[in-house]
Amino acid sequence: MDKVKEALNEIQRGTSEIIGLEKIEELVKKFFETGERFTIKAGFDPTAPDLHLGHTVLLQKLKTFQKYGAKVQFLIGDFTAQIGDPSGKNKTRKMLTPEEVAQNAQTYKEQVFKILDKELTNVVFNSKWLNALGAAGIVELTTTYTVARMLERDDFEKRFKSNTPIAISEFIYPLLQGYDSVALKSDIEIGGTDQKFNLLMGRHLQKVYNVGKEQSVIMMPLLVGLDGINKMSKSLGNYIGITEDPDTIFAKVLSISDELMWDWYELLSDKSIEEIEKLKEEVKNGRNPKEIKEMLAIEIVDRFHGKGAGLKAKENFDKIHKQNKLPDEIPEFEIEPMNIVDALVETKLASSKSEARRHIKGGAVRINQEKISSQDIDLKSGEEYILQIGKRKFAKVKVK
Repeated sequence: MDKVKEALNEIQRGTSEIIGLEKIEELVKKFFETGERFTIKAGFDPTAPDLHLGHTVLLQKLKTFQKYGAKVQFLIGDFTAQIGDPSGKNKTRKMLTPEEVAQNAQTYKEQVFKILDKELTNVVFNSKWLNALGAAGIVELTTTYTVARMLERDDFEKRFKSNTPIAISEFIYPLLQGYDSVALKSDIEIGGTDQKFNLLMGRHLQKVYNVGKEQSVIMMPLLVGLDGINKMSKSLGNYIGITEDPDTIFAKVLSISDELMWDWYELLSDKSIEEIEKLKEEVKNGRNPKEIKEMLAIEIVDRFHGKGAGLKAKENFDKIHKQNKLPDEIPEFEIEPMNIVDALVETKLASSKSEARRHIKGGAVRINQEKISSQDIDLKSGEEYILQIGKRKFAKVKVK
């Protein structure tokens, strides 16, 4: 297989839709022939301080593009985040303060280089050109699209028909995102399937503003979360945060279904298409899918915590689940004498007393590896205890 074909296979892997594939092929071919790089843009509104694995689907694809000639324009939407992306929303989003945006943007910058090559990534903030655009420029921008066309957009159409308010700023959001592609002269833009309207706006505005190119568009599916049903989301609790500790990430990856595992391999793994097909064949021939899932869990833990962290997490997981032993590292707390319910909250094993009671009632709580069923246990002065909820949460407490 020639290099261009191999590159296109990896580029198309896991995608939902590509508009302008021929242009992408030309750019890749030119890179292999002349070494000339092209640009691919991905925009992230820093509306939350932490990324989860769902966000990294785009980052993985950007990493693939870097391998085949792209310079990444990692766009942090510090200007647009203050409006809030209306995609998929049934009500106007709360506007963030500039301070919240700046703080979240900094976290993004620190996290993305665990995946992307820093040398081939240009981090840009859209406030740079959108502030400069000014009121006159924004008014001119609004003349490039009609209200009727805006209302063809699915989420706007539903809200309009149900008499749910739509702020004028929400109409302006896709225009501003599209203008980012004008300012950056992007060759390609990538986003989730829910971003199609905004991504196509970039193509439209590059034509309107005579940029001399029309960006290709790549849409990636939204990663299904741990529940195997809904897209990964912090609000649904079915997510893996990339800053979570190695043991938690490892155990969470192992909890997904065997079917979902293959989707995650396609969207999150660095393994080639051929390697993944080989693993599928091995499972068909009788290999335990849990072993394949462990490989994925190790790869993901290593990505965010460094080489070797994945194997260490596997050892801890095996100790707890197979040998009923304690992990090597357990957070330590010094507390006053108190009831077990209060102690679970104090050590952050439970977020509230009601949650702590629920865990005790459900038989998930252990003290010194012994299951407890009563909420009326007091931790006594001068004693030490190992508290545990399930097989992932531990705390070592010393009572004053």
